[in-house]
Amino acid sequence: MLSFIRSSLKYFIVGILAVIPLVIIIQVLVFLETILRDFFIYIYGYSNNIFVTVLAFTLSFIVIAYIGFRITKSEKLWALHQIELFINRIPMIRTIYRVSQKLVNLFGNQEKSAVKEIIFLEYPKEGLWVPGYVTNKVGEMLVIYVPTSPNPTSGFTLLVHQSKVVKSSMDIEAVTSFIVSVGVDLTQKEGLEKLADVNHKQNHK
Repeated sequence: MLSFIRSSLKYFIVGILAVIPLVIIIQVLVFLETILRDFFIYIYGYSNNIFVTVLAFTLSFIVIAYIGFRITKSEKLWALHQIELFINRIPMIRTIYRVSQKLVNLFGNQEKSAVKEIIFLEYPKEGLWVPGYVTNKVGEMLVIYVPTSPNPTSGFTLLVHQSKVVKSSMDIEAVTSFIVSVGVDLTQKEGLEKLADVNHKQNHK
């Protein structure tokens, strides 16, 4: 009986781990569905006409997709620029808006990302290495965002001298995949050889 319970618990845990990626995808889809449904209900409640609601929903989708297309092509929309100028005149709102933009850009596409470089940092002590995103640089000091696994959107910010880090050949997608998968997905293993060399030199000082 005890063996059956242990086996059942083991299979249950394995099953949970197997469906976690699906659960994450479902949560993202549910979040998007909630936003779209609330918008649809709001328009319908305002107009009380299904044709007007569908038309407004379709036009909104086209406008947002067009904005995304123009931004992807590195073009600034005049109307969006004017709205940003207006927001930047409001003390508290402009701070929130500016920070929100930078946070979004942190994990944006490779060309527009606020991440300047991927590095490895010895933390929390010598011999232990964590990946980090270099988000800014002041002289020889680097501003580094160190994400936590498996959720890279949580983490902490460090100020580190550039001599204390090891540059990585990994791109944003590769290192983010490495973090989310808790190290299972490692496509550029050659970059880790540098860390082994550093540890070897430190041990022979």
